[in-house]
Amino acid sequence: MKRLLAMFVKSDEGATAVEYALLVGLIAVVLIVGVGLFGTNLNTFFNSIATWVQGIMP
Repeated sequence: MKRLLAMFVKSDEGATAVEYALLVGLIAVVLIVGVGLFGTNLNTFFNSIATWVQGIMP
């Protein structure tokens, strides 16, 4: 039993998995915020183009 407990304490596989999960979560949050902001700016850009096109069309 002591041997199993010592092996569990020395193993860092669980910590690595948690670190990767945190990194994936952080990347997902950054992507969601980035796409949200970029999408809003892109929508504004296309609306301004549509307004300009409507202004020059008879």
